[in-house]
Amino acid sequence: MAKYKLVLLRHGEGAWNKENRFCSWVDQKLSSDGIKEAKNCGKHLKALGFEFDLVFTSVLSRSIQTAWLILEEMGQEWVPIQSSWRLNERHYGALIGLNRAEMALNHGEEQVKIWRRSYDVTPPPITESHPYYEEICNDRRYKCSDVSPDNLPKAESLKDVLDRLLPYWNEKIVPELKSGKMILISAHGNSSRALLKHVEGISDEDIMNVTLPTGVPILLEFDENLHPLGPHRFLGDQEAIQAAIKKVEDQGKVRSPEK
Repeated sequence: MAKYKLVLLRHGEGAWNKENRFCSWVDQKLSSDGIKEAKNCGKHLKALGFEFDLVFTSVLSRSIQTAWLILEEMGQEWVPIQSSWRLNERHYGALIGLNRAEMALNHGEEQVKIWRRSYDVTPPPITESHPYYEEICNDRRYKCSDVSPDNLPKAESLKDVLDRLLPYWNEKIVPELKSGKMILISAHGNSSRALLKHVEGISDEDIMNVTLPTGVPILLEFDENLHPLGPHRFLGDQEAIQAAIKKVEDQGKVRSPEK
C-alpha cells in the first residue's frame, strides 16, 4: 500500500499549444479547449475521491488557471496554492514563438525532436533582439523570485530544468508530502518530465520517449522512503490519452499539405 500519493499534470491546452508554437516563458492563458480539459480533469479527480491539501504551480498563468479550474470543479477552492518559477516550463531561448512543424520543415524532424525531447541539448539562448525578450526578461513576476533576474535562464536543456527544479522539490514539496499532505502539482510538459525522470530514475535516453498530453492527471505512489511503487499512471480513458500523446508527438513533424 502506498505511503504517499501525488498527482502531477501538465496544464490544459494554451493558445500557443493550439498554434503549435514554442510557448515556454511567454505567458499564455488557456484556450477554450484547455479550459474544458482543466474542468474535466477536476471532475475526474473528484469522481475518484481525491482531496487535496496543497497545490503547487509555476508562476505562468496557464499553470495557475488550470489549478483554479480543477479546484473549482472539485469544490476545493480553499486549498492553498504555492507558485514558483522553478516549476516553469523549460526556457526554449531563441526558439520561443516559432512553429514546431515549420521548424521540422526547415531543420528536419530529428533536430526538432532533439530540441524538444533530449536531456542535455540546450537551444540557442534568447537575445535582446528576440521579439519576446523584453516581455519575458522584464516581467514583474521574476523580480520577486528567489534568484536575481540576471541569474534566470536565457535557454535551458531538460537537465537545466531538473537542476533548478530539484531544490524546490527537495526543500518545499517533499517535506509537505512526508507530512501526510495530498498534493497536486499543476506544471508544464518539461517540468513534469524532469520531475518524473528524477523520481522514477528514467535514463537520459528513455526520457526522450516520455510524452505528456495537456490536462491529463498523473498518479505517483511512493513507499515510506519516497521510492516509487511503480511507473506513473495516467488517470482517465486510456484510449483517449494515447491519442492525445500521439497528437503531442506529431507536433514536431512536417505536416502534409491539406487537400
